[in-house]
Amino acid sequence: MTQKNETTVLVLALLITTGLIGLGFWWFTSNTGDKTENLTNQTDQSHLKTFTQVKNVPRGLFSYGGSTTWATIRRDLDPAIQTVWPQFRLRYTQPNQGNPSTGSGIRMLLDNQLSFSHASRPIVDQEYEQAKQRGFTLVEIPVAIDGRAIAVHPSLNIPGITIQQRDDIYAGKITNWNQLGGPNLSIKRYAVQGDEGENLEIVPTPTEAIRKVAEDPAGMFEASAPLLVSQCKVKTLPLGRNSNQLIPPYKLPLVPLSECPSKRNEANTEAFLTGEYPLTRRLFVVVKKNNQIDQQAGEAYANLLLTEQGQEMIEKAGFVRIR
Repeated sequence: MTQKNETTVLVLALLITTGLIGLGFWWFTSNTGDKTENLTNQTDQSHLKTFTQVKNVPRGLFSYGGSTTWATIRRDLDPAIQTVWPQFRLRYTQPNQGNPSTGSGIRMLLDNQLSFSHASRPIVDQEYEQAKQRGFTLVEIPVAIDGRAIAVHPSLNIPGITIQQRDDIYAGKITNWNQLGGPNLSIKRYAVQGDEGENLEIVPTPTEAIRKVAEDPAGMFEASAPLLVSQCKVKTLPLGRNSNQLIPPYKLPLVPLSECPSKRNEANTEAFLTGEYPLTRRLFVVVKKNNQIDQQAGEAYANLLLTEQGQEMIEKAGFVRIR
């Protein structure tokens, strides 16, 4: 090969190599830039103060459903969101059969009846698997902490129960209130759904369960503390990890039922926050991750709740803010 030809080959090789390096650099910076931008947007979304600052709020009518625990949150939250984002229209949707719950909300989400859902428990493996079979994934975004309380008839005279005693009631090992220092009455549990065992009655709504306990000296019903502690016809029991440290689910001093409804007890959010109260759980927005507008709606809704304005409204509703 002549020197001229060798020079030509070397120049072409150098040009090709330079081009490949340039193309690689462009690809790397472009993709890195996108990832950085996405990360920056997520970070920005997590430190916003008001609803007006939330980005990527879609336009349209979006149905959601799920846990009844969220009732006091959405009662005030939805109108506030609609005031700021009137094009982001929200519609709470109940199941065609059965009662609203975390499980029914996720089922409706899986069946494309909802854009996103409210949950008061984590997604279970079976629900993850069902979503995978339908070609998308479910994502749970925590937005608040809730305390669970046990409501009983006002005449039940016991100081409270431990978590172990509560578990023994559910397991059928404790069946009478006299085993806990109370009257000789067989414990009657009420639940909305998703429970089983002896001396259990399933009722359609939390309101019905509260009414049943108010009429039944042997009754008990476990539900969200903000719902139960404010009731006028039942009382809630202090709970503890041991009998020497029973923590009330309500703020002290206790408001006597005789002063209700002019005054009402409030949830002991400080004890829920510190973990001193032993029975708490997280509340989630469940999002359908499918790169479509439903995902955008669910993520926007969660981002609205995670703003300072949204967290203040969650706190006002009797739940613990996580930011």
